[in-house]
Amino acid sequence: MTETAKNKGFLIKTLADPVLIYVAVLVMSIMYHYRDTLTAAYGIAAYVLGWLIFRLFDFMKKHNFIGGAVYIVMLLVSLRFTASLIGRGSQDYPIPFLLWFMTPQDSLLYNKWYTLAIFIFFFIFMASVFYYFTRCRYRVFMTFLILMIPFVIYGKEYEEMPVYFILALSVGYVLLMIMFRQLNEDKDTVIVDKCETWRSVGIFTVLFALAAAFIPKPAVEADRSILETLINADALTDRLNEMLNVFRDTATGEQFRSTDQDTVHYYGMAEEPLRLKTATFSTYSYETDSWSISDLDSYYSKHDELPIGIYVNGEIADAVFFAAAEDEDFAEKYGLSEYAGVTLEYPQPKEVSLYSVYQGGNSAPVPQSAYAMTKTSYKRTIGLTRAGAILTDEGYFNINDSFEFTYIPDKVFSNSNNRLLIDMLGDRDDYFEMLGDAFEVLKEARNNYFVTTEQYAQADRFFRTLMSSCNYYEDYTSILLDYDDNEKIRRLAMEITDGLDSDYDKAKALEWYFINNGYVYDLDYRKEKGDNAEDFLFDTKTGVCYEYATAMTLLARASGIPARYCEGYNMQTELEQYSDSDGKFKRYTITSRDAHGFPELYIRGFGWVTFEPTMSLDAQSDGGRQASGMLSKMGLIILAICGGALIIAVISPFLTHKSFIFINRRRSPEQAAAAVIRRICRLYGIPASSTAREAEKEVARRSGADISAAVTLFERAEYGGEKLSETDREEMIKEYNSAYRSLAEAKKAARKMKRRRK
Repeated sequence: MTETAKNKGFLIKTLADPVLIYVAVLVMSIMYHYRDTLTAAYGIAAYVLGWLIFRLFDFMKKHNFIGGAVYIVMLLVSLRFTASLIGRGSQDYPIPFLLWFMTPQDSLLYNKWYTLAIFIFFFIFMASVFYYFTRCRYRVFMTFLILMIPFVIYGKEYEEMPVYFILALSVGYVLLMIMFRQLNEDKDTVIVDKCETWRSVGIFTVLFALAAAFIPKPAVEADRSILETLINADALTDRLNEMLNVFRDTATGEQFRSTDQDTVHYYGMAEEPLRLKTATFSTYSYETDSWSISDLDSYYSKHDELPIGIYVNGEIADAVFFAAAEDEDFAEKYGLSEYAGVTLEYPQPKEVSLYSVYQGGNSAPVPQSAYAMTKTSYKRTIGLTRAGAILTDEGYFNINDSFEFTYIPDKVFSNSNNRLLIDMLGDRDDYFEMLGDAFEVLKEARNNYFVTTEQYAQADRFFRTLMSSCNYYEDYTSILLDYDDNEKIRRLAMEITDGLDSDYDKAKALEWYFINNGYVYDLDYRKEKGDNAEDFLFDTKTGVCYEYATAMTLLARASGIPARYCEGYNMQTELEQYSDSDGKFKRYTITSRDAHGFPELYIRGFGWVTFEPTMSLDAQSDGGRQASGMLSKMGLIILAICGGALIIAVISPFLTHKSFIFINRRRSPEQAAAAVIRRICRLYGIPASSTAREAEKEVARRSGADISAAVTLFERAEYGGEKLSETDREEMIKEYNSAYRSLAEAKKAARKMKRRRK
């Protein structure tokens, strides 16, 4: 054999190394968790680097001392390189590497340097361990523990590993263990009929894959308490939460682009789906495409007693009309005498209970149009921000903390009388001057009533309602109207709201603009570096809730409506089996998939109102349906592939037999003679070193078939150089058929005998 042929054979053998391929799949399954769009790239890198490092391992097997020294050097270089990647990733990134590694990825910004460091670490570890425990020391248990690492990474964050990785890892593991145990040849062991063994292994593997993928699994409510206690140790969780709270001064859209996890954060009991707010952000940067907090978002008042009134969600009209009833001069100055004491028509207040089941944070979910927090299991001081968010005054909320709220259903603007009153107040040029005067009237009115009276309670509530609008007027007209004077956004806002007078009508026009103008909601879309709200509005028109909410907030500001960006959840997944006895209250589960960004706009004459530009709630439902559809298609593809492989495995002997006869009839009689003898030897597992007469005896011994005529014709053609006739060829094919059928009958008889013995 030439040197070139040897090199070619070596290259093919090493490139088709099953351990190398399996290590690449292992690394891909892990890296999918950290950056799904680069999974293939990491797989290719693992395969190429794996081939190189396996050559080093081969060298180490032959040269223990030198190879070990080289391996140590490689480890040190790898550790140094990984440390430099971590150092590079920590620049301009607020979260340390270990905290980033321990934290659910869907709540963090992507860090390519940290992710590359993870890749290097897992690749070196997987390649070293799997090579050692397959080629050096066969250890099923150790390799199984390594196989569990990807499942643990996904399981810790309640994330589902893609089904194709599950199948590839499990089936590949079975094949790998069989290859390096039952089918491993060495100087003391030779596999006589490896082809037949592989056929059996292949059929078993296909059946195993089909069973694992498609047999319905029983619905089991597993007790995860031990696992959760190990993984979410209280001390570690507390420390992580304390550290993470520091980094919530900014918001981007990354946390909404990988919401394929079903981690449950809260359970809710309510009569209807609601939107929940956990944080607000007031300052937008086009350069970084991110939101930051201001004093409007972070400053809070402390409350030690319940209920805690939330005074930022409406009632401005009621407060002004109450002031008109308290002070005739105020009413006459602003032409409100006929409205003195009038109130808007509100739906009946409702209640909602929320129960935390995930690691705590420093904010609680507040329902839209919340009127008051009426109850909580949290025992420490609670803070209420200027933007209506509920915070802890110290530490963070705990797992199992509960919160109860009273809220007004979001139907105030559907009443035509309410709209007339709100628009009448909101259209005034002296709007904020009117609110300032009403605020002073209410401040004095509180002193005219005993604290225990209903009139005092009303005056005090309306006083607090107007406090935010009056005390923070400058912030509203500066921070919450700032859109960086972007001319393109201003022109678009003017175009959308052209001809509309009231803030509410303008807000609805902005909300519907995205639905009617071809914007696409896509969880898998990745923005180019440097893209911001302007690019989304005018170029890409593709994004997630973050882009929609950011764009509407800036358009509202350009229209003269104070607005802010909010984050929270959509409480929309109903668990029907958990409704109360009369069906009034239903139980909702709130998961990572329900994380949501949305805009809040200040509607003059009423107060703060949330809007939904992200194509309503259907966008995220559609995303779930698309994911389910893709999973179904993947299942059908896997079913077709496995089913086809199973069919081929079952009928391949018959097809091979028929194709051999068909091909043999087109060969010359001399070629057919040699082919028949080789084929019979292969069927019966007779070594190639045997003579034709030895093969004849073995066939007769095992099945009773007589192939003497075929052997004679073979010897005449092969050794005597005779020319055979067409009749001779048919005689050989006839004896081949006889040998084929006799072997099948002999195997069948042997199986019957074996069953009888049992």
